Amino acid sequence: MKGKHMIEIEKSWKQLSSLPEEIQKEVVDFIAFLHKKHNTNIEPMKKYSEPIGKEPFIGMWQHRDDMNDSNAWVRNLRQNEWHK
Repeated sequence: MKGKHMIEIEKSWKQLSSLPEEIQKEVVDFIAFLHKKHNTNIEPMKKYSEPIGKEPFIGMWQHRDDMNDSNAWVRNLRQNEWHK
């Protein structure tokens, strides 16, 4: 059973995600301000300038023949692992 505090946090996240992006940015800035004000030493989230397609993990399995059909690969994995 979740505590009341955790339920409120989940509710707040849902409310935040329903706000327009510009207002969400204001909330993030306010959180960063609170961290700075109270010396919590938590680094703010980094803003990425590179698109995700340039991340090193993208395409790491491109040369694996067994990954040509990822649906079949997952289906086969599940069958082999779950039906022993």
